[in-house]
Amino acid sequence: MNFWRPRATTQFKILEASELFLFKSKYPENKIVGGAFFVRHSTLPLDLAWKAFGEANGMPSLTLFRQKIGNLRRDQEFNPIIGCTILTQPFYLEEAMYIDPPRDWPSNIVTGKSFEILPGSEGLRLFEQAQPFFSQMAQSDHELSEPVGGRFGKDLTIRPRLGQGGFRIMVLDEYSRRCAITGEKMLPVLEAAHIQPYSENGPHKVSNGILMRSDLHTLFDNGYLTLTKEFHVEVSRRIREEFSNGREYYALHGKKLVSIPDQVSNRPDPLFLEWHQNNCYRG
Repeated sequence: MNFWRPRATTQFKILEASELFLFKSKYPENKIVGGAFFVRHSTLPLDLAWKAFGEANGMPSLTLFRQKIGNLRRDQEFNPIIGCTILTQPFYLEEAMYIDPPRDWPSNIVTGKSFEILPGSEGLRLFEQAQPFFSQMAQSDHELSEPVGGRFGKDLTIRPRLGQGGFRIMVLDEYSRRCAITGEKMLPVLEAAHIQPYSENGPHKVSNGILMRSDLHTLFDNGYLTLTKEFHVEVSRRIREEFSNGREYYALHGKKLVSIPDQVSNRPDPLFLEWHQNNCYRG
């Protein structure tokens, strides 16, 4: 889901990936009513935020989303850049289970506040009261892993999973918003391609994704293009055989990716690349 702001700003910058993000209702109710797990901050054109998250932006249609943003911004910008806080695996509490907000929460705060989980702190109280709800969710989704320490009493580590929208934005940002093959920077034509398709049990992981220009994404998904484990492009001879064309694409054959994530663990996983070569590429 996208916890957006109407202008190109971000918030809660001290949060790390996978940290708990709680939802507090406004006064006079003033209760913790649910939460999710933080993925990252980003900024996006409004239409791309809708394309990535759809109704998970909290609006039923792009038209109403655009109207809502316009009313808040009070300008005539048709497709503004908005601030996005990407969250995953949200959970919501029944009214009887709502949690009291932090005791030291000033009533004039409207943009959020971070709390450390320290002995005797409000942060620890909130974490412990919310834990049964997200623990139950994690167990049902098989997302529990080995404990990493006993600082907070009950040992529990959560590995939140990315959804389709979070996957798209993570891939977009990890590839510096450039097509990995051509370096194209026009956001409307850039797409996050799964190496092993989600329909074929490929996960929403950055290492199973590559940012591509839309036409190259189509060729990749249909087996006319693949990547070697050394991140070189291979273009199938079938393009010429089937379409008597393809000069632009054959010019890419043998070239190395021009954009790649800095973090090694986010680069295309050789196992996913091998899957694509063996199960999709037409040779």
